Amino acid sequence: MEKQIILEGIDPLEFYGINDVKINLIKTFFPRIRITARGNSLYLQGEEKELRYFDKKFNYILDHYYQFNILTVDIISQILQNDYDGGDGNPEEEPDILVYSITGKPVRARTPNQRVLVEKVKDNDLIFAIGPAGTGKTYTAIALAVKALKNREIKKIILCRPAVEAGERLGFLPGDLKEKIDPYLQPLYDALQDMLPGKKLEEYIKDGIIQIAPLAFMRGRTLSNACVILDEAQNTTVNQLKMFLTRMGLNTKYIITGDITQIDLPERTPSGLLQALRILRNIEGIQVVTFDKRDIVRHRLVREIVEAYDQYATEKASREPSVQESNNQEEQKK
Repeated sequence: MEKQIILEGIDPLEFYGINDVKINLIKTFFPRIRITARGNSLYLQGEEKELRYFDKKFNYILDHYYQFNILTVDIISQILQNDYDGGDGNPEEEPDILVYSITGKPVRARTPNQRVLVEKVKDNDLIFAIGPAGTGKTYTAIALAVKALKNREIKKIILCRPAVEAGERLGFLPGDLKEKIDPYLQPLYDALQDMLPGKKLEEYIKDGIIQIAPLAFMRGRTLSNACVILDEAQNTTVNQLKMFLTRMGLNTKYIITGDITQIDLPERTPSGLLQALRILRNIEGIQVVTFDKRDIVRHRLVREIVEAYDQYATEKASREPSVQESNNQEEQKK
């Protein structure tokens, strides 16, 4: 009997191992089956009973790889030698683990407000995650989205950002539209590349299961059966954010992240995020999670930098007259 197994979203070089050490180990456990590896396909020849047993064990290997993003010789031996139940680190035994990185390291909420975000997403369909740079807002949100996709709770992940320049202009960047836009989306790619093997991520993007696009590309769409993340929402205009919020379809979670201290919109252009936080806060099903300096998980200097800028802004505000005072002074001059 002959059978073909296609390794979807898997890099054969990584899966088979250096000098085919992993696939050769698998072959030693099934001496009655002829196993030929060609690219992303395995070709099997053997008796039906033997092939059924191989299927069972090999599916355990695949499940482990897809779940934990890592496959070693020791793991293969453990699976093939024993009655495999998921091995050490099974997510059912450690419920706080969101996903596993491409190195097999667990990704979990690391700070109090990251844990609050994880809890609020369970019971609410629209979450605002607000706080300074480095607090893990976007990373945690993407981990939640990848977890939901792996658990088949959603059919796709949609990630978007407003293409607003921080001191640079799109027109002066080289390349076509995609090449101009990609730098704005790179932080989203970086997080996904931590959590999904390159081949699988490439396949998801190609098939539209993961979509990464500027905010303007959302117009006219209905986003259903998805986890949708809007990053850097402080740089949306009022109309842009209203447009985005009204794209929500059935069985969809929205996570909107932003840092209200880093608004890069042109002067006198109000931030859509600030307005949304004022008018939507009391609607049932919408929650706001506020991150602070204690949640910063980057280099220790990031926290000190944020604190220094906050202190400077406070001191500057105390020295400058308020708008009302300025108006009074103008009236007196007249």
